[in-house]
Amino acid sequence: MQQAHAIRLNGTVVAVAADRGHHFGKPPQDRIVLVEGHGVEGDAHAGAFVRHRYLARRQPRLPNLRQVHLIPAELFASLSDAGFQVAAGALGENITTTGLDLERMPLGTLIELGPTAIIELTGLRTPCVLIDRFQAGLKRQVLSSAETGPPFKCGVLGVVRAAGAVATGDAARVRLPSPSFRALPAL
Repeated sequence: MQQAHAIRLNGTVVAVAADRGHHFGKPPQDRIVLVEGHGVEGDAHAGAFVRHRYLARRQPRLPNLRQVHLIPAELFASLSDAGFQVAAGALGENITTTGLDLERMPLGTLIELGPTAIIELTGLRTPCVLIDRFQAGLKRQVLSSAETGPPFKCGVLGVVRAAGAVATGDAARVRLPSPSFRALPAL
């Protein structure tokens, strides 16, 4: 079982990205604006209802638990060690952080970004077949081989609980939920 007490609570935003279209990667931006209950302003995955193309075709009225995608920059270094070159935004994330163990955080964790924005974590991002189309063999690298810890290493998803602008260099502060630890489900 993962232990909440070992989670780092302070980090930094190292990149932000958004894209109006449904593309695999997202171009880096100077800043993004988070809209409460909606997601990243101007991003294809923003909205109250699910925007993931596969899921939206099957159940378009599901609540959107994937409004914002966060990924740890530390993943890029481990992918580089395995021979892959991945930059911020390339895996479709909106916010790249450093110093946070995103995939090890419990369900319901709040992440405060910049002066006012807050995201509530809803799940682990599940890697899809498109990741291997981006770079052959990459999906295997983001699947965890450890028996403890998260099954995937490609970031987390969340919903916007408080609006605000987020930019490179902003603080990222974690507020853990109640003492009971519930691992993030795959989304």
